[in-house]
Amino acid sequence: MTQELGLRERKKLETRVTLWRTAMRLFLERGFDNVSVAEIAAGANVSKMTVFNYFQAKEELVLGPMTAHVGEPAEVVRERGVGETPVDALRRHFLDALRERNPVAGLNDDPQILGVHRLILDTPSLRHGAMAVRERNEHLLAAEFERELARPGDLACRVAANQILNVRQILIARTIERLAAGASADEVYPVAVAEAEEAFAQLADGLGSFCPRAG
Repeated sequence: MTQELGLRERKKLETRVTLWRTAMRLFLERGFDNVSVAEIAAGANVSKMTVFNYFQAKEELVLGPMTAHVGEPAEVVRERGVGETPVDALRRHFLDALRERNPVAGLNDDPQILGVHRLILDTPSLRHGAMAVRERNEHLLAAEFERELARPGDLACRVAANQILNVRQILIARTIERLAAGASADEVYPVAVAEAEEAFAQLADGLGSFCPRAG
């Protein structure tokens, strides 16, 4: 029974990957708005309903990996170590992502990952979706600060969350720009680390008066 379940889950994963790769190939060839769900289904040799069984909307084929990380900054803050400040925890998490070449930090030079970034920049509906993900993360991070400080609705919590995520976004955008210009992830890595260290140090200084419990 366990072996059968494993096979079923493996087939689901294979189908999901096939759909994503087919969609990305078509999007990059013709543009996001010029490809229909029916064409993606045909390219993957499945039914249109199968596509919707795996992805609720066409936008999710591109934004799905991003939405999978919704709430992650708040979770990092909530689960940080004793004595670690929120900024220090998020710095550690970001540097770990850079070292692992995790797309969440922008440092991944896989052509299809770079294609996702390009699609988002070039497509208004995808840009809007990416902004919604960013706003959701800000809301959840601010809510975590409010919970720790027992200050629901506090403006300082929202401002702090906004500043932190803006810094992260700037770092990610600069890294993606370098990759798009032709540099490899390995070439960009030391620069990305140095900029992250500098940016998070500035954050720590700027948010010195706002620091939820140290542990």
